[in-house]
Amino acid sequence: MTSVVGVFTNANLLRYHHNSNRKSVVARNSKSNNLNLKQNGEEADVVVIGSGLGGLCCAALLARYEQNVLVLESHDLPGGAAHSFDIKGYKFDSGPSLFSGLQSRGPQANPLAQVLDALGESLPCATYDSWKVYLPEGEFLSRIGPTEFSKDLEKYGGPNAVQEWRKLLDAVLPLSTAAMALPPLSIRGDLGVLYTAAARYAPSLFKSFVQMGPQGALGATKLLRPFKEILDGLELKDPFLRNWIDLLSFLLAGVKTDGILAAEMIYMFAEWYKPGCCLEYPLDGTAAIVDALVRGLEKFGGRVSLQSHAEKIVVENDRAIGVKLRSGQFIRAKKAVVSNASTWDTLKLLPNEAVPKSYSDRINTTPQCESFMHLHLGFDAEDIPSDLGIHHIVVNDWKRGVDADQNVVLISVPSVLSPNLAPPGKHVLHAYLPGTEPYELWEGLDRKSAEYRNLKAERSEVLWRAVEKALGPGFNREKCEVKLVGSPLTHQRFLRRNRGTYGPAVQAGKETFPGHSTPIPQLYCCGDSTFPGIGVPAVAASGAIVANSLVSVSQHSQLLEAIGI
Repeated sequence: MTSVVGVFTNANLLRYHHNSNRKSVVARNSKSNNLNLKQNGEEADVVVIGSGLGGLCCAALLARYEQNVLVLESHDLPGGAAHSFDIKGYKFDSGPSLFSGLQSRGPQANPLAQVLDALGESLPCATYDSWKVYLPEGEFLSRIGPTEFSKDLEKYGGPNAVQEWRKLLDAVLPLSTAAMALPPLSIRGDLGVLYTAAARYAPSLFKSFVQMGPQGALGATKLLRPFKEILDGLELKDPFLRNWIDLLSFLLAGVKTDGILAAEMIYMFAEWYKPGCCLEYPLDGTAAIVDALVRGLEKFGGRVSLQSHAEKIVVENDRAIGVKLRSGQFIRAKKAVVSNASTWDTLKLLPNEAVPKSYSDRINTTPQCESFMHLHLGFDAEDIPSDLGIHHIVVNDWKRGVDADQNVVLISVPSVLSPNLAPPGKHVLHAYLPGTEPYELWEGLDRKSAEYRNLKAERSEVLWRAVEKALGPGFNREKCEVKLVGSPLTHQRFLRRNRGTYGPAVQAGKETFPGHSTPIPQLYCCGDSTFPGIGVPAVAASGAIVANSLVSVSQHSQLLEAIGI
């Protein structure tokens, strides 16, 4: 599980980025970096637009299925919102930083872990079990596990908070068996799913319903409803507890409990509040995830072409037949084009006359999450507490709601677990506003103007204050060796994301994600604009579902057998 995506960097950073000696495993060792596309006649079975985690999972599995697959990436490093960059020896994560289940295996494993397993790739991780929270009620170290949070509830919640928490766990943890009964890698987008998923896992699903009993089985019918309905049905009323669960929901999916699918929250509860659970961080940062996926892709013959900017999806005879690059090159797709761009940006790549009005209307009316403010820092660790944790969450005001702008700040200091991400004796830090920064404040600004610089200074101050709270009096912002501020315009420009958005703000029970299929034959979508939506497990699952849909049921079943699910 993970929280929000990130940003590449601001304009000054990008100039430094391109002129620095930044390195990555991919840049050093990957044949992708030197891939030269033919001016004419380049083709593949499947062309994937974008090398975000969803696109890489899709492409790597297709290569594993012995398909000729080519990934087109506009940037000079793969990974999309999950790529990492190096400034003065500080290795920064640009996006997700909170993970669990990366080393899990089997039917109920994290979808990303299942993809890596299918590729024969491992991902060494450091493990930990807590993060520091700074709330209006006070600050404390919050530990995951079935009983640890009860201690915090006793202090900060009302008189019935602990009983309500236990009541919630008793209700939702049994449902996790049903919520996780169908491994994401078993799903495909055609009737073959009746064999690869429904028939294959029907016995275990039936067994889970029997074990839950009639009341539990009835509760399982709410998995595709808003999680708030389960909370209301249990009559959970403690304000602190409800605020806390809203926070967890927002970190997971960008919406509160009235908008998130119950199944998503129950998956998270199973990951974070079961006996023996832990959180994980890749020892080489999020770049290690990207490197592992690219290694797996290339191991099976797939290719990544960097600095290959997709200009247009070419449609002929009402079918997607390839991609035209900004350079003028045409890449033919013999079987399919898969877009890992957002649903709004994919629409921009299509010729207007090829898109049914009903489809474009639906995309254009799909609600969007807001954007980001980011602060990347590199600084001396000398006066910083030696027991500093990796993650810190600051909530300024519960009354405003966790989705209000300038209200919730997330901080990651991955060098406390992986010292190689910073020079000796230093720390690397990423603080951000998680998809709550209004794009309208920035729209139309000249990025070189004093107005833009002043607005960045003003809107990033809440990040600085949160960092100072988390790091203590030994931290001095003036002494930071690297100080980088990213805005919604940064996010829009370098991630090619419409309005710099985090992704669809889909409300469970009211709307649905745009999905993997499109009305244009041979054009598919994966990533955070498709069901099951936002977050690393979700985008990994989306890439797997599209890959499965493009091969035979027999090939799909053989893969499931090979990885033991």
